[in-house]
Amino acid sequence: MFKFWGDGSELSKQLVQAIRVRSTENFNWTFIFILAVVFYVYWTEIHKKNYETVFAGLALYGVHWLYEIANAIIGHFAGYPLWSVSNESTTFILLVGVCWELSMMFSLAGIISFKMMPQDRTKRYFAKDGKKGISCKLVVALEMALLFALFESFLAATSNHSFIWVYKWWGVLPVFITTYVPFFLASNYVPDMPASKRTRFLIIEWASVAVLLAVLIPLGII
Repeated sequence: MFKFWGDGSELSKQLVQAIRVRSTENFNWTFIFILAVVFYVYWTEIHKKNYETVFAGLALYGVHWLYEIANAIIGHFAGYPLWSVSNESTTFILLVGVCWELSMMFSLAGIISFKMMPQDRTKRYFAKDGKKGISCKLVVALEMALLFALFESFLAATSNHSFIWVYKWWGVLPVFITTYVPFFLASNYVPDMPASKRTRFLIIEWASVAVLLAVLIPLGII
């Protein structure tokens, strides 16, 4: 039911080699429905003037794209990416490691994490006798990262190979530490940055995504 590490098997390698990035072969109308749901969530938050929630969503989603681009670059030059999605598990593959459904989920993950924090985001756990304790932002980030890492281990064990890990040293633990913890730190901390710093972070983040995609896709690297 769960898979905790890559197996380096020939089957995993063959599945990665067979990936058809941005092919419309499996395309269907769920693509549009999922996009509509994401638009509804974001515009609802904007209409309610919950801008901090929107910042949380954009912060995590931008980090997600930077990671996916880096993963695709690794796959191009090293032979195999750290993670991949299979043709059979999706309607559309954006980059070698991310499909449409997964990417849209990540567009909402930061909003979900932000809403899971206490209303008083200055709250600290285990504060006692003058000790500062642990920020609720960090606690929720770690909880969400653990949940997502465990769910990814489930996906890696599915019979249609929804998620593929080739390298034997890559699995739940490095995914948790190096991937999901930074994702949710971004969503939980960026909204409370000083306005100028937050704006600068989001502009640099998304400008980097746009430039990398615009350059690397035509070059055939990702």
